[in-house]
Amino acid sequence: MKLIRYSEHTGKENMQIDSDILEKAIKANAQEPVFRLYGWKPKCISLGRNQKWDFITGEIDSVRRLTGGRALLHDNEITYSYVSPVSIIPNGESVIESYKYISGILINFFKTLGIELDFGENKRVSTHFDYCMLVSTGADVCYQGKKLIGSAQCRKQGYILQHGSILYDYDKELLERLFHEEVNGITCIKEIMPDITKKDIIDRLESFIKA
Repeated sequence: MKLIRYSEHTGKENMQIDSDILEKAIKANAQEPVFRLYGWKPKCISLGRNQKWDFITGEIDSVRRLTGGRALLHDNEITYSYVSPVSIIPNGESVIESYKYISGILINFFKTLGIELDFGENKRVSTHFDYCMLVSTGADVCYQGKKLIGSAQCRKQGYILQHGSILYDYDKELLERLFHEEVNGITCIKEIMPDITKKDIIDRLESFIKA
């Protein structure tokens, strides 16, 4: 697996880089997966491919993703993206199975830190939820029933792009102000392991991917 090391960019730049990785893989008929880590500067809201913009106030930078799902605030987090042919993923034609295969990379990584994660339950939720981390799909990655990693996916010409948000920390007050709803049922690395820094997580995850 090819690793692209952590770097920080604007929302528009991050989405363009992910798009370019996908297009390059398709053009080259690449068979090696690409795993990228990145951050957002400044903080940014990304909206799902078909999501309405009507709740965006202009207070925060915003960008539209290639992938579906609902909005995410990208702030104090580690974002990942994974690009590969559908054919190299076991049962890759199944959206849920491909989510679980790719997210399993992160579950296995967190096991090395002594953190046991699993997949959340698929729950019906009120359709007014704009914030992605409040929606449970059954392919989300959770810690003790609380969502830690939210992911989204798109497919093109036999390739998958999946990217997602690994919460290092979050600003509950800011989230509730931006999305106009109470934020519950999520957690972050800082709550689980208060003494580990974001840089530590990034360095260890990069080493894990390279191994």
